[in-house]
Amino acid sequence: MKVLGIDIETTPNLAHVWGMWDQNVGLNQLLEATEMMCFAAKWFGDPKIHFAAGRYAVVPEGNTGLMVEKAHSLLNEADVVVHFNGKTFDVPHMNREFLLHGLTPPSPYKQIDLLQVVKRKFKFPSNKLEYVSRRLGLAGKVKHQGHELWIKCMAGDPQAWRKMRVYNKQDVILLEELYEILRPWIEPHPNIALYDDFEQDVCPVCGSSDLKPQGFAYTSMSKFQRFQCADCGKYSRSGKRLGAVDVREVRA
Repeated sequence: MKVLGIDIETTPNLAHVWGMWDQNVGLNQLLEATEMMCFAAKWFGDPKIHFAAGRYAVVPEGNTGLMVEKAHSLLNEADVVVHFNGKTFDVPHMNREFLLHGLTPPSPYKQIDLLQVVKRKFKFPSNKLEYVSRRLGLAGKVKHQGHELWIKCMAGDPQAWRKMRVYNKQDVILLEELYEILRPWIEPHPNIALYDDFEQDVCPVCGSSDLKPQGFAYTSMSKFQRFQCADCGKYSRSGKRLGAVDVREVRA
């Protein structure tokens, strides 16, 4: 199973505004719309990190068309794409760029949004990647100067772009590390055994064959052997029924 972690950075919308608070910005006030500025991506299990930047980057590195095509090519190879808030941010932004550059949709892939996992399964004081990753003992995000870094990158500042590259790449490193920790909590998670050939039964999440019987799993009609993975801790069940009933309740 090919799992791709991806993180994008975008430029801000530029507009004329009359005040600082509660502004209703009309389309005739919009000077420049947001666009994908750069992205970093990593095949989980592979040390190489892919990075590409758009038109604001220092020549000859920056090329929006090539950046968009590279992102599209990577997604086209992926079985699963892991991101943080990607369902509402990264993926829709990339889809817009694909459309604007005349590309068809990439090959269908499953999405694992770690922000949704964190929100659904836990109650942290903050769900931000920086906070959650550091609470779990990870290095956290690269510190930077905030909005000013984006402004300098848009101005083609070489030093700012070096910082942006490091910042963007660290985010996908964090994605893989956080994914490894959260993996047994992810529901639903694509079954790895459907994508890869295994000679024996394996954990559907991490692929380990070290499965320990742990009681039974029950549905309203059937009984199955339940297992827990000794490596990642994920619970799973056998596909073979150990018992079944023919009578079920009637619900009003």
